[in-house]
Amino acid sequence: ENDFFLTSRSLFAKWADEQKSYLMENFYRKQRVRLNILMDKAKPLGGVWNFDKENRLPPPKNYKWPKYLTHSPDLIDQEVAKELGHSPSTNWATTRAGALKQLDNFLKNHFANFGPYEDAITDENWALHHSLLSPYLNNGLLHPEEVIKAAIKRFEKGDIPIASAEAFIRQIIGWREYVNGMYWYLGSEYRQKNGLHAKRELPPLFSDPSKTNMNCMKNTITDINDRAWVHHIPRLMILSNFALIAGINPQQFLQWMREVFIDASDWVMVPNVIGMGVHADGGIMMTKPYAAGGAYISRMSTHCNGCFFDPKKRIGDDACPFTTLYWDFLDRHREEFKGNHRIAQQLFGLDRLKDLDEVQSRAKEVFKKLEQGKL
Repeated sequence: ENDFFLTSRSLFAKWADEQKSYLMENFYRKQRVRLNILMDKAKPLGGVWNFDKENRLPPPKNYKWPKYLTHSPDLIDQEVAKELGHSPSTNWATTRAGALKQLDNFLKNHFANFGPYEDAITDENWALHHSLLSPYLNNGLLHPEEVIKAAIKRFEKGDIPIASAEAFIRQIIGWREYVNGMYWYLGSEYRQKNGLHAKRELPPLFSDPSKTNMNCMKNTITDINDRAWVHHIPRLMILSNFALIAGINPQQFLQWMREVFIDASDWVMVPNVIGMGVHADGGIMMTKPYAAGGAYISRMSTHCNGCFFDPKKRIGDDACPFTTLYWDFLDRHREEFKGNHRIAQQLFGLDRLKDLDEVQSRAKEVFKKLEQGKL
């Protein structure tokens, strides 16, 4: 057991044993009741359990983002940097005091607007209103209980929208606890799952972002190289989405994710990648694959502005690889997904394509250039 979580493994296993499917939302609601957080007696505060529908907005034009903290390296940091031969990022603290400053800064300057823009991706700001607390929670500099107590205390002052408070709290008592519980519940063999038989080698662009003209992939991996972090939507809908629709070997992709993120650990990356990211578990965690074409990235980010590729196109030299591979992915796996009602609409759209042969030809070109590091 690890006391840096709010849910014991045995308690989670008891919940999981009683479920027909392991829906995080069901676990989260149980947590809210058990921990008596954001509750109005037996009902959720605000009348609903989550405010996801309110939290999918792109930031307004010319939105002014508060500055994030920088953390000066102490003597130990400087010695480590000297050994490594380069200066570390000043975005991260390495002490308990620094982690507490980060928490305080989030609650004062970012908490109120965390919710609405939490899923947005913009070139204008790398962190948006995200807390940047995951490394400190995962390495023990902060305890989830103290973070939740501080967030609730701040919320109770009355000027934090419940949509932001609920969204932040859900990440900690819901998703974080759920992922840790699933990691231990599913066992060591889970990490080896490859339900979609994805065999493609990890392409060169993951180690060298200059080997692609896709702005979204280039910018995301460059950000990771600079700071060892991007928020959950680039991880899911850019990196994992691409690995999924390109058929990249899930274990290779998992290893890469483990290596490049500052908040990475086995317990957090295995379920997130194998279950949610690339749907390699056949639907144990998620009821549908998180696959999307360029239209989603164009809608939720600024990456498509000025990109060589057109997110609306699926064929042609300037067709967005995400759009081409999205339809090719659905075609490759239509048999696996034909009984899944949650993806029926997408398969219906696939059946209506009149240029599927051309999409398949374009997909072959994309894969060839991807392997050559020239996409």
